[in-house]
Amino acid sequence: MTPRNLFTMFLCLIFFPLFKGFPQTMQPEEKFVVQTEQFADLAILRYRIEGFEQLSLKQKELVYYLYETALCGRDIIFDQNYKYNLVIRRTLEAIIQNHSEDKTSEEYLKLLVYAKRVWFSNGIHHHYSSLKFTPEITKEYLVALINEVPEGKLPLAREQSKSDFIKFIIPLIFDTTIAVTKTNQADGVDLIASSANNFYENITQKEVEEYYSSKTDKTNPRAISVGLNSKLEKVNGEIVENTWKVGGMYSAAIEKIVYWLDKAVTVAETEHQKIAFQKLIEFYKTGDLKTFDDYCIEWIKDTQSSVDAINGFIETYSDPLGFKANFESIVSFKDVVATKRIEAISKEAQWFEDNSPISAQHKKKNVKGISAKVITVVVESGDSSPSTPIGVNLPNATWIRKEYGSKSVNLGNIVHAYNLASSDEVLREFCYTTEEIELTKKYGNLSDDLHTDMHEVIGHASGQINPGVGTPRETLKNYSSTIEEARADLVALYYILDNKLVTMGVMPTIDAGKAEYSKYIRSGLMTQLQRIKPGENIEEAHMRNRQLIAAWAFEKGKSENIIERKNKEGKTFFVINNYEKLKTIFGEMLHDIQRITSEGDFDAARKLVETYGVKVDVELHKEVLKRFEKLHIAPYKGFINPVLVPSFENGKFIDVKVEYPDDFTKQMLFYAKQYSFLPSIN
Repeated sequence: MTPRNLFTMFLCLIFFPLFKGFPQTMQPEEKFVVQTEQFADLAILRYRIEGFEQLSLKQKELVYYLYETALCGRDIIFDQNYKYNLVIRRTLEAIIQNHSEDKTSEEYLKLLVYAKRVWFSNGIHHHYSSLKFTPEITKEYLVALINEVPEGKLPLAREQSKSDFIKFIIPLIFDTTIAVTKTNQADGVDLIASSANNFYENITQKEVEEYYSSKTDKTNPRAISVGLNSKLEKVNGEIVENTWKVGGMYSAAIEKIVYWLDKAVTVAETEHQKIAFQKLIEFYKTGDLKTFDDYCIEWIKDTQSSVDAINGFIETYSDPLGFKANFESIVSFKDVVATKRIEAISKEAQWFEDNSPISAQHKKKNVKGISAKVITVVVESGDSSPSTPIGVNLPNATWIRKEYGSKSVNLGNIVHAYNLASSDEVLREFCYTTEEIELTKKYGNLSDDLHTDMHEVIGHASGQINPGVGTPRETLKNYSSTIEEARADLVALYYILDNKLVTMGVMPTIDAGKAEYSKYIRSGLMTQLQRIKPGENIEEAHMRNRQLIAAWAFEKGKSENIIERKNKEGKTFFVINNYEKLKTIFGEMLHDIQRITSEGDFDAARKLVETYGVKVDVELHKEVLKRFEKLHIAPYKGFINPVLVPSFENGKFIDVKVEYPDDFTKQMLFYAKQYSFLPSIN
């Protein structure tokens, strides 16, 4: 590691001039442009950091150090998503930075769109569908562009010629039979061999399952999350586990993360936060998953700090077996005013559990410390950027949640940016009546917030696994993520039409719940299909979950016409005729989903997801795509991060300012220059 005094000198002489040269756009609220551009199926947004100036100097310093830890891990997610992502990304960046010819030609602009898609998805696979995408240019044109770039600017392997490099990289980009799917969840195939992510190599699904089964202590209720932070591969017939840690895989990036975490320790707000940082540092240095659990426990205990960060190998959605976790970081501080709503829900966690329609044996007798708040995001990185969640509930370890509780957050300023960028045209196109439109416009933003709050605070924290049953990722395997998201959504749906929320003062009227029901059914059965290409199945866990719930509810309510499929002027609509009976159906579904989770019923999970969550109604899909085509609205949105510009005097932190870039390409090139630490192939 570089000594701190030398690193500080390096920052002063080299690093901060780069910040000064970064493009900046600061606009007052009324002139702040939220959406900056749109390409392919993506829209690029911006978010503001309201309240940053009210933080103390010490809090700003902490935010800045955590901001650096987040961005220093950016390379990791690219490599995790596909072994050759960094080679491809750096080749594209070299082309863009060195191309001196016509930058307005149709082919160059198409190349630029491809590069933006790679940046947005952290690789060559779509961030939602997980399917490989290719550029709309010829191979010959890309070869010509690569040949323009000096050899020293390209990510060539040692002693590799440019011609050999071109032969190597062109098939990786253009051949649609190579690395077809990042994460394959299809039934009846080897999920490991058919997935392109970089979690496994030269190994089969059966070998992975047997290996981790032998490593799992099923008698220990506090067993570690085996495999969470490593790559598993077979070398010369032997299975080898390469741990992501200092001195191991991803060491160069992790060393930088540790450097900035060391800084954060010195300005921690509370003792629990300080210990949590120290435990996270120890985890990054050793790769010890018991230490990671210790970190998670200390992180949960820290409920007093305003500044907070998610940092580490967190979510396992990209691994079809649910062992490996992607790098992710979200740096934030507490929105005190907005937190009152989510805290009110958290305080009633036991009431919600006691009154849930699930079986008594599956209920928690004592719901542990659900710490809930609305946060103002400062920066996101890894798995949460540029495409971001709007709510998070952590940690994921079941036993920690049961014994110590969890933290739930609603990303307030992210949600606000999404709301500002939303369009009434979608409502007018897919709502059956003007009353439905007005109800959604009046209560839609609030009902979205409430649904997210209850999904994260009550949903993920509810229910319990039967004694002797393994964790959902062990028992439900590739269906665990979809089932878990469905379980949390159903908790939120069941209670959002309950007068309890009105008496608590978090919802003005039950009409807000009705607005959420209408939106959920519209999304699950129709509008989310905008994200699927013709002929494709639904692959992403959250999308599977939404269609599963909506389609299952539609079928269960058919005899009473609870959800009615209508046609008006040749267009399809789904109309809820009885909200209370739909709530009852959601309760029945929650009961069944919790049973599947608690008992680890793989066959039932498989049948449910494959029946309702995967296949797409082909004719309805064609209609939805046609109706969206005329709206010119991108189905996916992601964000440009704000930039923190620090000031130091004689090596001492004195202030930090916020800048709001408005050019996605420039930010990605800036990140490439400033935060590229890993070799192109790990």
